[in-house]
Amino acid sequence: MTAKSNTETLVTVYGGSGFLGRHVVRALARRGYRIRVAVRRPDLAFHLQPLGRVGQIHAVQANLRNAASVQAAARDASVLISLVGLLFERGKQRFDAVHVRGAEQIALAASAHGARMVHVSAIGADEKSRAAYARTKAEAERLVLAAEPQATIMRPSVIFGPEDDFFNRFAALARISPALPLIGGGGTRFQPVFVGDVAEAIAQAVDGNAKSGTIYELGGPEVFTFEQLMRFTLATIGRKRLLVPVPFFAAKIKAALLQYLPKPPLTPDQVELLRSDNVVSDAAKAGGRTLQGLGIQPESIEAIVPTYLWRFRKTGQFRSRAA
Repeated sequence: MTAKSNTETLVTVYGGSGFLGRHVVRALARRGYRIRVAVRRPDLAFHLQPLGRVGQIHAVQANLRNAASVQAAARDASVLISLVGLLFERGKQRFDAVHVRGAEQIALAASAHGARMVHVSAIGADEKSRAAYARTKAEAERLVLAAEPQATIMRPSVIFGPEDDFFNRFAALARISPALPLIGGGGTRFQPVFVGDVAEAIAQAVDGNAKSGTIYELGGPEVFTFEQLMRFTLATIGRKRLLVPVPFFAAKIKAALLQYLPKPPLTPDQVELLRSDNVVSDAAKAGGRTLQGLGIQPESIEAIVPTYLWRFRKTGQFRSRAA
């Protein structure tokens, strides 16, 4: 049987209209794949169509809480990509409903339609974690592999890029606040990874270049403490601010109030996440289950972040910076 060409291969991307999703769609479009973007609001995914040829990318309605819609979006697809995730819970959008049951529904659809699956989880996924985010990410991995044992799982560290919710958040806070908090003292370690590199890793998996039934851990070229990342952010936007250590218990009390804002800057669950490092494990490095193992040389924060944080400088991109 002749293998399908990329132009004949349909890939369904669940959650393709988000931050990571648009980069995944772009990477797949460049390879010539036909792309079906499955989202709750297809009318909010029109910005993806210019990323490909006419007719190459189209959006359909799918809700992870509705199994029939998940199955319908999988019809005729050769690969299913699960990107849907939450940073905080609101209404019916709960970690268990989206991270766990939603991922399981996509895996069941992959099994039913004979499609391969790529599932995006997170470094730090742990069924024993005190953070619901990490627990549900780990439970999702277990159920995905139970339903579709050949699935490839990608665990990125903190993802950065023009629309990220990390560097942009703290740069915006520094613009209006005289101080930035160092939760837990700022010693938590991160390995920030460029969104384009994560998208390339997912595309490599779609190409068939990643191992099936395997968990990859995706991190950038360097490890930083939270304090180092805050200092880098301030240096990049040319602002001097106090860095104030905040004990975990105090941060959790404050987060208990902030969590009720429409888009909370901090939740108690996120405070719990900050108790653990967010870096690629030695086991993943030894097993080649990393970006480098996929032949991808990761971009550094120094090369990318200044290209979009300039808007937080006092005079924008035209402000001269000391060498």
